[in-house]
Amino acid sequence: MSSPTTAKPPFVAAILLIVAGLVGLYGSFTLVVEKIGLLENPKQALSCDINPFVSCTNVINSAQSHLFGFPNPLLGVSGFVAPVAVGIGLLAGARFARWYWVAFNVGLFLSWVFVTWLFTQTVYAIGSLCPWCMLVWSVTIPMFWIFTVWNVATGRLTGNETLRRRARAFLPYSWIVPAINYLVIVAIILQHFPLLPSYLFG
Repeated sequence: MSSPTTAKPPFVAAILLIVAGLVGLYGSFTLVVEKIGLLENPKQALSCDINPFVSCTNVINSAQSHLFGFPNPLLGVSGFVAPVAVGIGLLAGARFARWYWVAFNVGLFLSWVFVTWLFTQTVYAIGSLCPWCMLVWSVTIPMFWIFTVWNVATGRLTGNETLRRRARAFLPYSWIVPAINYLVIVAIILQHFPLLPSYLFG
């Protein structure tokens, strides 16, 4: 069984983690602020209440937004610190153990599952889209897919040389997977909210 590569992680990987983490942190923090505003004045309109289809209020007040008994954005405020810290560590030349990368990838996977579930709930159950939520989704998706391919390519998730070789060959094109993920989301949104484009651009 081949051991994981010790090559220095690419600069772009560290930048992706830092930028995505900061954007996700900003989106999550903004949702927390909006939630506090609603608690203080339940009748106020939020800055992201744009039209009948795009409304943070409907999402924030839903049961799905408190899955664990507290506002979901608190998970983002704490969780998005991790990719920022890892990205800074990589830029500083840090070397992380294999178990660390496995745990990090598991965390990214669970985050992706969570935002995918939230997406289905906002579209099919709540019937409203939340811009700040979508901002969080938009950075979680590429982090999960790209770093999964990278961790397979470097041997941190598998010792299978065939999988590693294929992942290394696919790594420069790994952006295709999150792009497909985005297209699926857009297609579902347009299918479920056919009048949305006219409200946004009409």
